[in-house]
Amino acid sequence: MRIGIVATRLAGVDGVTFEAAKWEMALDRMGHEIRLCAGEVDALRASARLVPPMHFTWPPAARVTAAAFDPDSDADAVRAEIERLSDLLIPVIENWIDVQELDALIVENAWAIPMHLPLGLALRRVVERSGIPAIGHHHDYWWERERFAHCVVPDLLEAAFPPDLPTVRHASINGLAAGELWRRRGIDSLVVPNVFDFERRRPRPHPAQRRRMRMELGMNERGLLVVQPTRVVPRKGIELAIDLVSRLEDPDAVLLITSPAGDEGLDYLLEVERRAEQAGVNLRYAADRFEPDLEGKPVGPAHTLHDAYLAADLITYPSLYEGYGNALIEAIFYGKPVVVNRYPVYVSDIAPMGFRFIEIDGAITDEAIAAVREAVAHPERHRRIARRNFEIARRRLSYSVLRRRLRRLLGEVVGGMTG
Repeated sequence: MRIGIVATRLAGVDGVTFEAAKWEMALDRMGHEIRLCAGEVDALRASARLVPPMHFTWPPAARVTAAAFDPDSDADAVRAEIERLSDLLIPVIENWIDVQELDALIVENAWAIPMHLPLGLALRRVVERSGIPAIGHHHDYWWERERFAHCVVPDLLEAAFPPDLPTVRHASINGLAAGELWRRRGIDSLVVPNVFDFERRRPRPHPAQRRRMRMELGMNERGLLVVQPTRVVPRKGIELAIDLVSRLEDPDAVLLITSPAGDEGLDYLLEVERRAEQAGVNLRYAADRFEPDLEGKPVGPAHTLHDAYLAADLITYPSLYEGYGNALIEAIFYGKPVVVNRYPVYVSDIAPMGFRFIEIDGAITDEAIAAVREAVAHPERHRRIARRNFEIARRRLSYSVLRRRLRRLLGEVVGGMTG
């Protein structure tokens, strides 16, 4: 089939972009043709349809979406503006579907978190009018964010986030979200976890590459390189990583942040930098030097995230909340010691698989510090743990798992067309 993937953004290092790329890769290997359409796309994706008004930062959409969650807003005015902007987007989306002769759509999170209310509504109406089969790939729902708790146009939120239509099937990325979608809306969804390519061999660290990165960071050979491979937003809990590095009492250690700030403003980045300075932690915010890469081939900046994982002595993943945990799954692939906070989806979906990490529960404890020192001091012991973690992930979180679930979704939504 020819399948279109549509989103507010398909670029950068956010989890939606990463998982959409994995779905695209899996579907391509299954023999389907994929077309993309979004408000932002990676520069190398020349064939994708770029529609800037589909981006959640497009000023008219950003203004009306903010107003929709402001209790002091005029509901009638907000509804009228959402309808107006939706009507502008509908013909653009319909044209893309017609020109590309699409057989089905995959909507990446634009029906889950209401960052762009007009787009969510426009996509619902396009699917409803045309009858095109669609899959909603939902990464985080609006009820999971406190800022979306009060909406002045709840009927529009109910209609499109997500829509309950006969030609739409839904995928949630964790069991908690799937259960809550059923409880709130009576909508069934298939759990499709974040995955990684565990079917290929784990790469070996390259000493020269490791030395180069440490030199660029101003490090010597003794200090620990602690990598925080996430964006800088408050739910990532980076203050816990700072506390960890501080308590390790390694004057040569560096805490490296590889991914950008800005999606939710820069206040948290400033707070993280202030905390690191107060704690005496050598923090390097180097998002401009790293580019995401699923295949391990540099395509722009000095390094890829692949390089950072290979060079790391320790990975920190102290998130307070995650839809699943992309960077955690990647850390399993690269076989490095990981400190993970026991966020809800980790507890419900990931820990029961049997992985072994250094766990914390909202605070850095003496036990966690001791475990980190043990893992770093005795890498041969950790390698046994890493091999076990890799085998669990290969069975439970590999591309083969994703392909099986995509076949099921496509079979349900388009029946015999999938073959």
